[in-house]
Amino acid sequence: MTHAHEQTTASAQYLCFRLAGEECAIGILRVREIIEYDTVTKVPAMPSWVRGVMNLRGGVVPVIDLTVKFGLPESPVTKRTCIVIVEVALDGEPAVMGVLVDAVSQVLELSPADIEPPPAFGTSVRVDYLLGLGKLGDRFVLLLDIDRVLSAAELLKAASLESQEAEPAGEGIASALATGRKTPGAAGPANGVRA
Repeated sequence: MTHAHEQTTASAQYLCFRLAGEECAIGILRVREIIEYDTVTKVPAMPSWVRGVMNLRGGVVPVIDLTVKFGLPESPVTKRTCIVIVEVALDGEPAVMGVLVDAVSQVLELSPADIEPPPAFGTSVRVDYLLGLGKLGDRFVLLLDIDRVLSAAELLKAASLESQEAEPAGEGIASALATGRKTPGAAGPANGVRA
């Protein structure tokens, strides 16, 4: 078939946002909507990176603070803070979650040639959370594998991890990455980027 080559070279769009000083992105097909930060209700006994839940048109949606999940202190809420509503696969079932971001910046179109494989170290985000690095001028955007970031296993494991990790998170994510905490046997992600 002549169309096979066209599919492998197809560009994909990503929503870019700021997160703890890093430029990150999620595939636009996973993004349902972007809303202003509104009331988030804290839920007892949840992991620190679960900010709470919000009411989205009568439905309960958990709101995840990725900066805390990546090992940094909780993000301060500013007038640019947004909640990106994403659809993820939890055990093969679609689920809707909110992701707290510092600011949404742009929609970026990337071809496979614009995407580098994730590095073994040096970013603020665990390597197995990355699909790759998107070239944005002279810098890179971290392309998040949102299914891995918000996986069911992580969410279930969080409750037990929370009681074991009473240490302060102020060391930064680089040291957490270096020690390999929370990543037993992780060899890295599949480098394929879905169009």
